[in-house]
Formats: sequence, structure tokens, C-alpha cells
Amino acid sequence: MLPLEKQNHYRDRYAALRPGWRSSGAEFESLTRRCLAPKSRVLDLGCGRGGVMELFWREVMLSVGLDPDLDSLSESRVGMPLTCGLGHELPFPARAFDLVLGLWVLEHLPRPEAVLADVGRVLGPGGHFIFLTPNVLHPLLWANRLGQSLPALQRRLVPALYGRAPADTFRVHYRANTPARLRALAVEQGFSVKSLRPIPDPTYLAFNEAFFRAGLLLEHLLPAGWGVHLLGDFVRM
Repeated sequence: MLPLEKQNHYRDRYAALRPGWRSSGAEFESLTRRCLAPKSRVLDLGCGRGGVMELFWREVMLSVGLDPDLDSLSESRVGMPLTCGLGHELPFPARAFDLVLGLWVLEHLPRPEAVLADVGRVLGPGGHFIFLTPNVLHPLLWANRLGQSLPALQRRLVPALYGRAPADTFRVHYRANTPARLRALAVEQGFSVKSLRPIPDPTYLAFNEAFFRAGLLLEHLLPAGWGVHLLGDFVRM
């Protein structure tokens, strides 16, 4: 019902109405690029089949991908080293990386504090953890949280709405998905918050013009901190 092409059409419409707005994916890419240098050592946490590192892995000294899903790794589109593993048991020495990326990862973690602790271990002082994750303050996420009580229905509904393969619909926990919770985790695990901001996007239910206009109205009515996504940059102290 809402393939990516249609969603991008409405995103272009939204960008025309809000000069300066960019999608969360574009903002994540831009923030990542600003932190990269030719000598960077980068870990893509939850890399899946490729993600944002498809754009960067050839430009840095070291890039490594880690994901718990072996099927996704076997279909990777990038040539960087890959390993199957978990975020709270990273198979790397301390201070091995300058940058860790977490694109659509935090929402899936049952123990985000343990993962953030190990991310801090493999980052050197001054290293960055850049992430993008849903914001559960947004009403769209209220519905998704309700769907967790009916996982069989959700596994059917998400592929039908967005064209995503059922095998790519993973369980979410949302245990690090408000600005307040993320800031608390940063302090607990020895990070400073360089930036953390919500990004609005009214296109996730833009099945047609009427839904798009309803989404615009909703974004207008919501408090400023309730944008559907959270983009963060934590720095290891």
C-alpha cells in the first residue's frame, strides 16, 4: 500500500512545504559523513545487508559490519569484513573503533544499557556513537507498541503496508526510545550527548492525498520533541 517510491514522493512534497527539512535517512548520512576521515575505524552495528556503509566502506581505513542475523549477512551488498554477533558481546578489543553506527538498532534491544556499555568499550576516548531510532512519543509508535501484543498480525500487516519481507520484520522492545531515556543511558554509560534531536516525517501513513494531509495536520499539532525519529550523536568520554 505504501511502497518506498510513493513515500519518497510525499517526502518531496513535505520538503517543499518545510524548507530545510530532510528525511531522517539523509540526516543520518550527513551526520555520519561529518565524522568520517580516511583513517577512521568504523563499526556498523546491526549492518544487515549493507545500510549506510554501502556509501562509505571504501573511504575509511577500516570498516566492519556486525549483525545477529546470519541470513542478512549472507546477502550483504558490501565487501567489508562481516561477523555474526550480538551488541552486548562485541568480539573486538577495547578502543578498536573511532565510530560506531546504529541505524534502526536501538529499538530492537532488550538490554540497551548492556549494548551501549560494550559500544563504549570498543570506542576510544572521543569516539562517536551515531544512531537513528524511532521516538515512542509519536502516536504512530503507540500503535506499533500495541501491535507487539499481536505479533502474528504485525508480521502480516507490516509487509502488506510497506512491502517489507516478513523475514525483515524483527521484534522491537523500545527500551531506549525517548529523549529522556537516551540521555539517561548516555550518562550511565560514560557518554556525553553531542546532539539528540527528533525528526518529523508525516509520510509513514501517506497512503493517499487525504492521509498525507492528515499526517501534515498531526505533525503541526504535536509538540516539537515528538518527531517520529530520534537522531543522536554520543561521544565517549
